Amino acid sequence: MKPDFLEYIQERVLLADGALGSYLYAKGIEQGKNIERLNLSDPDLVYSVHEEYIRAGSRLLETNTFGANRLKLENAGLEGKTRQINLAGAELAVRAGGGEAYVAGSVGPSGADFPLNDPNGPESEAVEAVFREQIEALLEGGVDLLMLETFSHLDELLLALRVGRRLAGKMPIIANMVYPQKGQTAAGLDALDCGRASLEAGADVVGSNCGRGARAMVAAIEKLSPLGESTPLAAFPNAGFPEIVNHRLIYPVEPAYMAQLVGDMVRAGARVVGGCCGTTPAHIQEFGKHLLLKRRPLSRVESKQTGGVQESQGPVTAKPGALLNRLPTDKLPILVEVDPPTHLDTSGVLGGAKELAAAGADAITLGENPLAVLRADNISLAHRIRSEVGVATVAHVTCRDRNALGLQSQIMGAHLLGIDSILAVTGDPATTGDQPAASGVFDIQSFGLIRMINQFNHGRNPAGKAMKGECDFSIGAAFSYRPNNPDLQIRRLERKASMGAVYAMTQPFFSAGAVEDMLEKTRHLDILIFPGIFPLISARNADFLHHEVPGISIPEDLRRRLWRYETVEDQRRVADEFTRQLLADICPLIDGLYLISPLNKWDVTAMLTREVRNAGWRGSGRLAGMLQKGL
Repeated sequence: MKPDFLEYIQERVLLADGALGSYLYAKGIEQGKNIERLNLSDPDLVYSVHEEYIRAGSRLLETNTFGANRLKLENAGLEGKTRQINLAGAELAVRAGGGEAYVAGSVGPSGADFPLNDPNGPESEAVEAVFREQIEALLEGGVDLLMLETFSHLDELLLALRVGRRLAGKMPIIANMVYPQKGQTAAGLDALDCGRASLEAGADVVGSNCGRGARAMVAAIEKLSPLGESTPLAAFPNAGFPEIVNHRLIYPVEPAYMAQLVGDMVRAGARVVGGCCGTTPAHIQEFGKHLLLKRRPLSRVESKQTGGVQESQGPVTAKPGALLNRLPTDKLPILVEVDPPTHLDTSGVLGGAKELAAAGADAITLGENPLAVLRADNISLAHRIRSEVGVATVAHVTCRDRNALGLQSQIMGAHLLGIDSILAVTGDPATTGDQPAASGVFDIQSFGLIRMINQFNHGRNPAGKAMKGECDFSIGAAFSYRPNNPDLQIRRLERKASMGAVYAMTQPFFSAGAVEDMLEKTRHLDILIFPGIFPLISARNADFLHHEVPGISIPEDLRRRLWRYETVEDQRRVADEFTRQLLADICPLIDGLYLISPLNKWDVTAMLTREVRNAGWRGSGRLAGMLQKGL
């Protein structure tokens, strides 16, 4: 029988295990692949890693479940196996521990976007359900304690603690946050304040894991050290900053160097010590040589009431942004899309932008590698168009090509270059493109990107850090309206609007009735909707779009009508007549028009832009009303 966990660490320093994820990758698991799935697909490999840590001296094993919650498993299509993966992870660690090592059920951040808009609303309830499902399975699997780790947002940690304490009863809970430097979170919260708030929320042990290496971990534990007189602290440092060698992540810090700093952590009050990213059984074995295994007992003093610390909940309101403030209110706003070139010659696109601006376009929109086909950087090109042509630009930003760090830099760069608006899209899969070596990142989806941009609009980054200025983007969202099943997409658009989107650009419409139906079903939304119009140029073009481009559906009767004519010229004439009639039917009703240049033929959209301007359509007039009330 193992001693009571909390009594044990009153008297001794407990040596935990090291990294699971980076160690499994080092063993040949493909970098970036979900490792929690291995609990089911390769349990022997997971079990063998636990055994290695036991042989290295670990007396606390963490389950291979850090990212095994429904939201994160969804990215791998494994959300339906959440319970099985956590249950198997717990049972593997318990079996490897053999009744002698403690087993901690590892629970990481949910994957939801924090801070939440409403900490007491449906979003909070949904995240609670995510934590509840995972923790229930870990408890069923027989863990001895819970390890909440790698939390960057205090409010998310407190939410997880609330769920864990309710489910686990008196079972011990360790609550670890990430303090990258100077004992502070990325948002600038002090470790001591976070530790006190965690204790009040039900944690038995507080500490830190991950971060920027062992020396940064010493600073974090020293910040927490005033709690060490009455509360055990936990320290799980990284093995330094990784570097990429032959397509593999290598962590450079030697075990002996880390072990010396672990000794400093113990002297500052750490009672549970292990490793995080990059650490191996060799590190843990070296830690054991340096630990002071006997410590004076901690006093059983209850932590003092501090009133806690509140993390900023972030912006919940949307700003119209520069683009909407520049769009005309006395006539129909027109946005025209052109694609950046697949080469380095931008003269054609710049010339097209000049022609479109002269025709009356209010903004030029530029996709980011649409269909995952390599094109010139759209933000750089948007800046050149704005500078050389003098027309507003909308840059599409995808979640496919950059991680969360890169996306934030991209947003900041767009602001510095004077871009008016960003259209946030998830992005087409990289495997559909023309670059066989490319892979999608998708750290976040379009919802998270919209929220991220909105936070920059309010002068803070997603970590809560002040940016010494505010961005002024008009935030756009993609909207794929499907008349046969509109409810799902409308719910998605409602969510995007709640996160900060102020206008939406749709997939192409080829029916005035579908546009009217869409306008009726979205009338309750406080968001401008610009229906997409794609001028067809041939029957073959129509068939290709209908059958091979996701989200585009062209009515069969229209495609048949085009195929009645043998020559492309006749097909083009019929298509032009159809497009003109469609515009005449919808332009008096819509908030704005989104014209898409077919095959980058901006002469087509320039002609239509001039015709719309000559017709004098004013549209719905909703823009003026939204600007008047400030959204």
